[in-house]
Amino acid sequence: MTTRLSLFDSPLFLGFDHFEKTVDRMRKAGADGYPPYNIEQIGEDGLRITLAVAGFSMNDLDVEIEHNQLTIRGKQTEDDERIYLHRGIAARQFQRSFVLADGIEVRGADLDNGLLHINLQRILPESTARKIEISSTKKSPRELPAIDMEKDTKKQK
Repeated sequence: MTTRLSLFDSPLFLGFDHFEKTVDRMRKAGADGYPPYNIEQIGEDGLRITLAVAGFSMNDLDVEIEHNQLTIRGKQTEDDERIYLHRGIAARQFQRSFVLADGIEVRGADLDNGLLHINLQRILPESTARKIEISSTKKSPRELPAIDMEKDTKKQK
């Protein structure tokens, strides 16, 4: 039995085990590089992820987001009634995951000519800055605390 050590095993990282699980999922999901994908910027605040999913229908694909992780799954079913003389195109399944930064929202997905487009938008948060009014609490010299100069000089020595 082998024990796997990780950066997150350090006592300095207590409570960060969910990060380790996310990193493991990302590593496993992108291991074989299928399906290939592009990420492009659309306008100032738009992004688009395009996956090449030729042979998959809309019913074969699933797109979901959970805890800032976008996951795309594809599963083709075998047609047992077909008899292949040569089979060069295998029915396969995949899972591809992307971790989205805070403020990125999925706006929709569409399938067009074997390409699955997932549209994302960067939402700029409203500014929470506000002006704090400064009020005057003008006090007369009698109300201010007296300073004992003799005490202050003893403390400095």
